[in-house]
Amino acid sequence: MMIPCLACESRFRPDEYFRACHDYNRSMDLVAWTCPCCGNRDDLRVLPGELGFGYPRKGRFDVHDRIRVPGLRRHRKELRLDITLDTNVWRVPTRLRQLVGAR
Repeated sequence: MMIPCLACESRFRPDEYFRACHDYNRSMDLVAWTCPCCGNRDDLRVLPGELGFGYPRKGRFDVHDRIRVPGLRRHRKELRLDITLDTNVWRVPTRLRQLVGAR
């Protein structure tokens, strides 16, 4: 199975694709992904059996495009999202953001 970049249409094996996931926003349930080929950054939602792409709107994320990834599973942890496909697990950490004015 190959997963495409929606910007440049390059295709990636799951390991290459999910290793490019670098930030999990737990409050919006979004994963940040940056294409290794073109550098495009997408926010996506990992759903059972598919990836959902869209845009934040009015405090929520509207999924407009879906890419089926049979067998894809997710498990939310406190400070990360675990993405599972077959026997592989990728851990996407939550980047802790500093509060303005915090010391």
